[in-house]
Amino acid sequence: MHSDPDTFSQLASAISGLHLQPPPENVLPSENIVTQARGKLQTTLSSSGVGFEETIRHIREDLAPGFNGSSRSPNYYGFVTGGSTPAAALADNLVTIYDQNAAVHLPQESIATNVEDSATSLLAQLLKLEPSQWPHRLFTTGATASNVLGLACGREYAISEASAHRSDPVCSVGELGIVEAMRSAGIDKLQILTTVPHSSLVKAAGILGLGRASVVDVGLPTVSHKFDLARLKNLLEQPRTASIIAVSASEVNTGLFATSGLEEMQEIRKLADTYGAWIHVDGAFGIFGRILTSPAHSDIISFCAGLDLADSITGDGHKLLNVPYDCGFFFSRHRDIAKCVFQNPNAPYLSTGAATDLLVSPSNVGLENSRRLRALPVYANLTAYGADGYRAMLERQIELSRGIAEYLIDSPDFELLPESDRSKEEVLNGVYIIVLFRAKDEGLNKEVTSRIKAGRKIYVSGTAWDGKPACRFAVSNWMTDAQRDLPIIKQVLSEVVEAWKKT
Repeated sequence: MHSDPDTFSQLASAISGLHLQPPPENVLPSENIVTQARGKLQTTLSSSGVGFEETIRHIREDLAPGFNGSSRSPNYYGFVTGGSTPAAALADNLVTIYDQNAAVHLPQESIATNVEDSATSLLAQLLKLEPSQWPHRLFTTGATASNVLGLACGREYAISEASAHRSDPVCSVGELGIVEAMRSAGIDKLQILTTVPHSSLVKAAGILGLGRASVVDVGLPTVSHKFDLARLKNLLEQPRTASIIAVSASEVNTGLFATSGLEEMQEIRKLADTYGAWIHVDGAFGIFGRILTSPAHSDIISFCAGLDLADSITGDGHKLLNVPYDCGFFFSRHRDIAKCVFQNPNAPYLSTGAATDLLVSPSNVGLENSRRLRALPVYANLTAYGADGYRAMLERQIELSRGIAEYLIDSPDFELLPESDRSKEEVLNGVYIIVLFRAKDEGLNKEVTSRIKAGRKIYVSGTAWDGKPACRFAVSNWMTDAQRDLPIIKQVLSEVVEAWKKT
């Protein structure tokens, strides 16, 4: 496909205009609009088709109203979808036009893999990770795929470490399979030790044959998101057992961090080194806390200190990086481990030819042999907005989150979760981008999420806490503006309470 400069100019203008329009007051479609759009979906394949123009009209007029437009709405606080900045949206459209397979490094033919290397390097710098210390860097479909990568590398490493202690030849799961590799290494069990794990981590354990039952929660009884270090040590000491330690950097329900500071991460690192364990950080929510510098965020900065001591780190681009779905990222210190797991054997058609650089084909250190150039929107954003731009975005998001939390603390009708006996100031200083709460009236609490969404002004997630329904705000959109958005949120919550009291 050949595209002239006018095509790109029109595309850029259209996308910029789409994002720069003021957000509509009512950003969510009513249920009947969704139903109507669903009813207009084509269910029978036409023999000749309706043509390009009619198809575009059909999508714009019949189907588009059925999408909630949330990726562009600053009032979207449910699924931690940051949305797409104008730079990322334009780049993503160019990815489709160029249609590059970024799986194979072809240095004489394409710069696709160079773009990914530059983008992951820039991202590492944003997160205060030295790129040279993290040579295994990839973009994935999301944090779930990244967690699969992290646990797969951790499994390879932990079994190899156990084998080395027996003075046996190095065992590779990628080569021998998990049963034979564990037998040769003298291992009966492989465990994943963590606190309040995200479902994607448990899912990854099931996919990799480790089993969901291998995920062991070692949180403190009274503070479940924090590691019980004594119990962690005890489990690591178990004979004939290989281990992966998974650290949740801002867990999904509360946004709380598993570690409190550098000393705690250093202690976990020491334990891992002593017992041959791999440390994996699930940073889908919290790893971006490392870009903060203000004293107002000193608690978050402390929680993120030492995360760079891990062996692998995952994150989501569609959250705080504000690029389109689907995009996750994965960093590891051990590229050689990745080759043991993901190398394409006997695939001459994937040969890269004579490379004069140090880049490897992503297909040999990651899951896919075919992959979209999802690095370009990331590269565009990092180039367009820089470290200061991203820091300003996150500061605005935290400001709104803390404003919501303060309102809930002061409210006679709602309760901020988890419950705490700390002072109001201490609680607010620990708020990141997630705000969990429930209504004090048990009857309203069962309906509060649906009633908030019924107002069609903000979108929240329903969840559960301590066996009861709860509601969650997750603030990550690049257009967040606390001065504009907080009054809307307060009004919606107030109207929900007033309407309930009248029933």
